[in-house]
Amino acid sequence: MLAWWVIPVAMTAISLVAITLEKLWPYDQGRAHLRKGLWVDLVEYGIIQSYILGLIINPLVYWIDDATAMSSRGIVSNWPIWLQLGFFVLTHDFYIYWFHRWQHKNKYLWRLHEAHHSAVDIDWIAGARSHPLEIMINQTIEVGVMVLLGATPEIIIVKMLISAGWGMWIHANVGVRSGWLQKIINGPEMHRWHHSLTFKDGGQNYATKFAFWDYMFGSAYHPAHKPPGYGISNPFPPGYAHQVVYAFRRFDGSWPATPTIVD
Repeated sequence: MLAWWVIPVAMTAISLVAITLEKLWPYDQGRAHLRKGLWVDLVEYGIIQSYILGLIINPLVYWIDDATAMSSRGIVSNWPIWLQLGFFVLTHDFYIYWFHRWQHKNKYLWRLHEAHHSAVDIDWIAGARSHPLEIMINQTIEVGVMVLLGATPEIIIVKMLISAGWGMWIHANVGVRSGWLQKIINGPEMHRWHHSLTFKDGGQNYATKFAFWDYMFGSAYHPAHKPPGYGISNPFPPGYAHQVVYAFRRFDGSWPATPTIVD
């Protein structure tokens, strides 16, 4: 059984790899590693918020399981480890693609997702900037499905590490060009366009791990040049508490918050 300390150790190792790759092969030259907003993204979102939400989500999921006794049926418990992991990675990524796409089309869900797009420096830790309610929804579903279907604790830990590590990778400031592989496996070369100041037809590149969702459902966008910049067009508050509360402001007719401009 994997010990609890595997998670922070693995996350630290993944972070160091991402930082090293950014230093060696930057996508956008001249980006400062100790950039503005780093403390908010790394400490307040990445560490403090993640820890607190873990204290809420995990008991909630196991309370649901206690109430339903779903895990006792062991629906996937007898599957080989590789099949369990592959099943949860693929199905969760399919869910995330469509939920992510919905977030960009629905003005209420956009309010929760807006904080994530407010980052103007897209790097290994920028992906941690996500509203707590968005994380509550997605991680409760992610962990809940695994627990209720009877996945082993090791599978749950490895799956969560894959999700976190991949989030770092697709946001990393790494100048990789993977050719035909980018049509299958997602990476920073496409996801950085998702954070572009210019949206093509209201949005693009919603996939997280598997880029083929974007190609299958008509949302792929992969030009040869680079985005002109990142973030959203409207002003956004700089501090964590203000960013969380800002999602609940009144609508003033400014939706959509980002321009629908073809670069």
